[in-house]
Amino acid sequence: MSSRVSIIRCDSYDEDEVYRAVKRGIEYLGGATQAAKSGERIVLKPNVLWGDRPETCINTHPSVFEAIGRILREIGADLLYGDSPGFGKPEYHMRKSGIMSAAQKLGIPLADFEHGMEVEFKDSPFTKLFTVAKGALDCDGLVSIPKLKTHGLMRMTGAVKNQFGCVPGVQTHVFHIRIPNPYDFARMLVSLNLLLKMRLFILDGIMAMEGNGPRGGRPVKMGFLLFSKDPVALDTIMCRTIGLEPEIVPTNPIGMEYGLGICNLDEIELVGDPIDELINIQFDVLRTPVPSRDMHKVPSFIKKALFSRPVIDSERCSKCGTCVEVCRIEPKAINWIDASKKNPPVYAYDRCIRCYCCQELCPENAIFIKQPLVRKLLTRQIMKSATSRKGKV
Repeated sequence: MSSRVSIIRCDSYDEDEVYRAVKRGIEYLGGATQAAKSGERIVLKPNVLWGDRPETCINTHPSVFEAIGRILREIGADLLYGDSPGFGKPEYHMRKSGIMSAAQKLGIPLADFEHGMEVEFKDSPFTKLFTVAKGALDCDGLVSIPKLKTHGLMRMTGAVKNQFGCVPGVQTHVFHIRIPNPYDFARMLVSLNLLLKMRLFILDGIMAMEGNGPRGGRPVKMGFLLFSKDPVALDTIMCRTIGLEPEIVPTNPIGMEYGLGICNLDEIELVGDPIDELINIQFDVLRTPVPSRDMHKVPSFIKKALFSRPVIDSERCSKCGTCVEVCRIEPKAINWIDASKKNPPVYAYDRCIRCYCCQELCPENAIFIKQPLVRKLLTRQIMKSATSRKGKV
């Protein structure tokens, strides 16, 4: 069976324009009652990595969140919202991002995404045990509202990756240590999606983040919203809009293998506005395949020659120590070299598992992912190939 994805052009975050676009996108999927029924307890799950201004494009934009909340409220759904950011308490980041203000306008309370419950998933194709935020469990269903952004580990973050925010607090870092292989990490993400009661996925791609995402990249206008009941199909179309081969994002082929959704373009029904006008093949994203080996098992000389690594820009670094704190490897893969902390922390790359939590959460955007020369040359070849296929993407 095919999966349906609707793509709706939306050129700004004007509240009325976004509301009309969201309503139209949902209608292509059968209307809001396909996502929720009157009286059902539905949790809205935006992407709130870090509390910052909406124009930074770090998080789901408040106007998209508000439009979805309005539409589901119109059919009588009982709404809550929440996310577990990578660092700190959810309430702080929700307030700073503007999501809390949008929720309060609609009278939507914050669910408990700070405390978790251990859940056994006996039928899971991979991970059998999860700690899930209470708010994500105590509901009839979830509506996921991801943001189109680059991601160091997965290349892109979209519909499937967004549910990792249903794992509370420090538990997200524990998963990176327990599952250092990026393809196994993708299997865990797919298993988590199969566990949760997902109803609908709506991706904010009006303004996206390219480059050093998911926090330190550059805003770039894409001008669309994506809608689907199938997160794999949505992420596949997301890749198409930036000229990225869908198989580059590990959750796409693994999601199809595990029955979460479809990543074959010829099996996805695309409805709404013409996609050709919305494709940006110059979008700055790592276009090389994700390494399939566990980094701690790879000899150091091979790591240096072939695999990307996090690097600190000493001029940007404020010596805040966030990178040291979020590194859960023991002994740490990044640490201070002097007690005074006058110099930036230093990496021990032989211990680094390339989870990129340090890069993801650096508040100064001082950590970037450096590609070795061999991988840069490979990326250029991939870009040339993508450019030659423009119109066939």
